Amino acid sequence: MDGEKLVESEIRPVVERFYDRIRGDEALGPVFGAAVHDWDDHHARLADFWSSVMLTSGRYKGNPVALHLRHADALTPAAFERWLTLWAATTQEMLPPPVARAMQAKAARIGESLQLAIRYRRTAA
Repeated sequence: MDGEKLVESEIRPVVERFYDRIRGDEALGPVFGAAVHDWDDHHARLADFWSSVMLTSGRYKGNPVALHLRHADALTPAAFERWLTLWAATTQEMLPPPVARAMQAKAARIGESLQLAIRYRRTAA
């Protein structure tokens, strides 16, 4: 790791530690526990997602909005805020500060996009 750029090998450990925190979280644990049935697969998909987002690897093949819409009722602004708090803590702990800040900024934009998609879906229904 050069300290300024994310390295592919750093992604999966961050994802795994983050979702360990999610699973133990009082607010988010039940939400994710109901939605995720294969955690190893979830970790692999999210590692691919973050590789695609941060390294433009193109490894992620999926539709995050559609997946999150299935759980729209549980995805409140407070849930997104908690998710971002846990993400910030994990990235700060595991990555060099510039990389952590970059991943936190991307996560905030992604969270905002998902919330807008959910809100739009609710008002359109």
